[in-house]
Amino acid sequence: MERRTLLKTLLAGALAGSVQVALAQRLAATQRQTEGPFYPDRLPLDQDNNLVNIAGHSKPAAGEVTELTGHILDLDGKALRGVTIEIWQVDNNGHYSHSGDAGAGNDPNFQGFGRFETGQSGEYRFRTIKPVPYPGRTPHIHVKLRKGGRELLTTQMYVQSHPLNERDGVLRSIRDAKQRAALMVPFVPGKERPGELAARFDIVLAHV
Repeated sequence: MERRTLLKTLLAGALAGSVQVALAQRLAATQRQTEGPFYPDRLPLDQDNNLVNIAGHSKPAAGEVTELTGHILDLDGKALRGVTIEIWQVDNNGHYSHSGDAGAGNDPNFQGFGRFETGQSGEYRFRTIKPVPYPGRTPHIHVKLRKGGRELLTTQMYVQSHPLNERDGVLRSIRDAKQRAALMVPFVPGKERPGELAARFDIVLAHV
């Protein structure tokens, strides 16, 4: 009886330990951030995932061209297909594609907004520019996820190690240092096209 009790105790301990390990390996959900006032009030005719080249324009957008990629995952790391990801950001002059920020300074060759729907691998891909600062904000890209007409998440991604990050009120509103760091993305030299940058931002959804 004592041996049987001991075996049951050891088995229970092993199961509890495996559950703790499984929970520890679950991913942390990407933090929500404000949409801000400049989600496009008039969506561009060209809404694809290439923000650098607009259909019918002979010139590309000004700025450091960046291949932005990543995966959309659930908390267990499973790839999520059929999720529409939207991004929007300022042009290289610091202006949004929005009537409230329109003027002679806007880059006419920058799309400013793009969409992509994930496939089986959950991967997304955009061709855009490295974000630049504008008065009151550190460089960032806005991100919104939707599926089946439902909005799943709105957040922002930031340039890792940019000096203005420490003074940005929206970014600093995330008190947890790890959650805040998860929104910061390194922009590094790209491998596919010389002279361009690459950035990867994986997004984890708590609810789908």
